[in-house]
Amino acid sequence: MTEPTVFDELFAKLTPDRILSDPRATGAGVTVAVVDSGVERSVLEAKFAAAGTPILPIEGAVFAPTGPPAAYTGHQSSPHGTTVADIILTLAPGAKLYSADVFGPTGSCEVETVIAALRHAIDVWKVKVVNLSLGVPEHKLQQLPRRQQLLRAIEEAYFRDVLVFAAAHNEHPITRSFPAAFATPLISVDKGVFADPLDFAYRLHDHVEFQAHGRGYLGPFAREPATSWATPHLAGIAARILSLKPDLKPFEIKTILYWMFRSRQGPAPAAP
Repeated sequence: MTEPTVFDELFAKLTPDRILSDPRATGAGVTVAVVDSGVERSVLEAKFAAAGTPILPIEGAVFAPTGPPAAYTGHQSSPHGTTVADIILTLAPGAKLYSADVFGPTGSCEVETVIAALRHAIDVWKVKVVNLSLGVPEHKLQQLPRRQQLLRAIEEAYFRDVLVFAAAHNEHPITRSFPAAFATPLISVDKGVFADPLDFAYRLHDHVEFQAHGRGYLGPFAREPATSWATPHLAGIAARILSLKPDLKPFEIKTILYWMFRSRQGPAPAAP
């Protein structure tokens, strides 16, 4: 039998469950940007108030490829963003949420709009976590300068200590979706179905590192397993961890997530 190392002895004193079940692990003090289709503020306020866990006021903006962002009205352009926000707040109800609506009234999104939202979230909102439950199809990034601009925005977030979670969108057998296909310096998330929504797995394959619970709790499509719902689960878990130690760097959070999975001996997700 192998003798336990000093790290084995150290880590034995700290368990993932102890971290995530700590009463202070609520997401308090952590700012999160939901770059998506907008968030229906009144729906979430009513839901969490009825549950006895009122949330902080949700702020945000509506973005376009060029020009300054428009004012956030508290309404959605589709239910997608509200489902994403609900998942994050279900896991981390103390977090401060910002809605970056990149679809707006047109219902379409360009690469430049995502970049504008990312930079605003970093520079103006000073967020610590960005959730991207969307993907830019590869054909929209055939022009190398557009792809490089998106990558630079992701890299800028990393070097500003902002943690970016992106949905894998790997269902298509041929094309890839960005920014998840960049692999680093963000965290890409695939879908699984776990008995406990705080469970997740490290499953490195095809530029995707993690799997998280792929079902939501609010909205017409929430129960259908999707990477869109898996991503905010892992973002919410990260917000819980950050509320215990806000100065953690992105690479430290990724390392902690990997350690938590290994410490739990990797519960295998059910088939979506």
